Amino acid sequence: MRNRAIGQIVLLAAGLVVLTVISAGSVYLVNRARDDARWVVHTVEVESQISLAQLQLRRAESAQRGFLSTLQPAFQADFEEAASQLTPALRRLNQFTVDNPVQKRIFDELLRLSNQRIEEFRQTIALAQTEHMSDAARIVREGTGRDAMRLIDDLAGQMRAEEDRLFTLRTRSADHSQTLAASLTAIGSGFVVVLAAISIFLVRRSARARDHAEAQLRDINLNLEAAVDERTADLREANNEIQRFAYIVSHDLRSPLVNIMGFTSELEELRSDIFRRVAALRRSAASAPPAPVGDDEIEPVLEGEDKQLLQDFSEALDFIKSSIAKMDRLISAILNLTREGRREFEPVRIDTRELIEAVVTTVAHQAAEARAQIRIEPLPEITSDRLALEQIFSNLIDNALKYLEPGVPGDICIRGRTKLGFAIFEVTDNGRGIDPKDHQRIFDLFRRAGTQDRPGQGIGLAHVRALVRRLAGTMSVSSELNKGSTFTITLPIRWTADNRNIEP
Repeated sequence: MRNRAIGQIVLLAAGLVVLTVISAGSVYLVNRARDDARWVVHTVEVESQISLAQLQLRRAESAQRGFLSTLQPAFQADFEEAASQLTPALRRLNQFTVDNPVQKRIFDELLRLSNQRIEEFRQTIALAQTEHMSDAARIVREGTGRDAMRLIDDLAGQMRAEEDRLFTLRTRSADHSQTLAASLTAIGSGFVVVLAAISIFLVRRSARARDHAEAQLRDINLNLEAAVDERTADLREANNEIQRFAYIVSHDLRSPLVNIMGFTSELEELRSDIFRRVAALRRSAASAPPAPVGDDEIEPVLEGEDKQLLQDFSEALDFIKSSIAKMDRLISAILNLTREGRREFEPVRIDTRELIEAVVTTVAHQAAEARAQIRIEPLPEITSDRLALEQIFSNLIDNALKYLEPGVPGDICIRGRTKLGFAIFEVTDNGRGIDPKDHQRIFDLFRRAGTQDRPGQGIGLAHVRALVRRLAGTMSVSSELNKGSTFTITLPIRWTADNRNIEP
């Protein structure tokens, strides 16, 4: 799939490059062909101006000869008209050829001879008007005019030859540009067709692979649903077995514990009698009169090793009693956990602010003693199990009050928000905090972190996390030493019977 994705990306990139090259090349070649065509038109215009200049010069010569022959004013008017049109024709011809040094040199000579020829025509017409026909006829007969006209024709022929050469080059260049443009378009179109065919092939192959993957996924989902149902049933059965086992073990442990407690009480009652007898034996061995013992005397009068033995005995007895009390609390906690685990959750609509306010009311006395304020910010309403939520928030708020910094006014804040169908609750305090290395440890059963100067069995947070998991939620902690703690709980906004009573 990765190779297929890379191939599709490369294919798209290649298609983009081909289209870019075709577009850029086509634009360039079209502009080049347009320039070549403009230069071809330029050559035609130059030749047209050369012919126009020659035509006007011939008209001027014909009008001059007609005037000399007839002395009619009409021929003089024709001459003036031809001479006036010759000047702009030569000016335009100069503009067209100014960029070509060869044509420029020829044009300069052509211009000089044309002006010289026009002046000669004007001179003969002026002589004829002043009745000096013989002088005018002599100028015409000398033949210099015919030589000048032949030279002008030769120069015009040279300019035409140069323009014909340029015309050939420019026509060939225009044809070449058009051929390149056509070839580029054809080749580019071929590439586009090939890329389109490859794209269609890849798309169809991807569609087939997707259909096959979807079919496999449907089969896997069906098998997965069956496997999940089977595993869920196994998990529920195993959880029930664990709960029954824990209940049975806890119940069976309580029986010998009661016996130990009874015998410990009997030892405590026999302690005074035993050590009175020890004291009496000690005095009898020392041949000393026995010390009087009243009926209300509890402890015998002992000295030396007997007194130390009494202290050790009392300490051992106190240790046994405290251990029995701790074991009794642990067994009670395990029994409570098993009872809670067997309870079925019932989803109900809950006003979480009202629920937490009720919890805060129950710990108001503790908060007053700790000089702590408990702030409740806006909270979302959810559908969940009310008793489980009460236990969750009661435990977290109680822990926040229990582990505040001594001598520092406590500040506990409960806030919430919603995101993507989940309600996110945060319980924040400014207490002693938790070392990051203990963040996971505090959620383990019977495990505690930090200084153990507060009563507890290490069950509360483990129980809270189990409840959160049963409600299809998650729980996390963010904390550092001496910087307070924030417990974050994420729960579904609408917890339904579809995921109820399943221990994650």
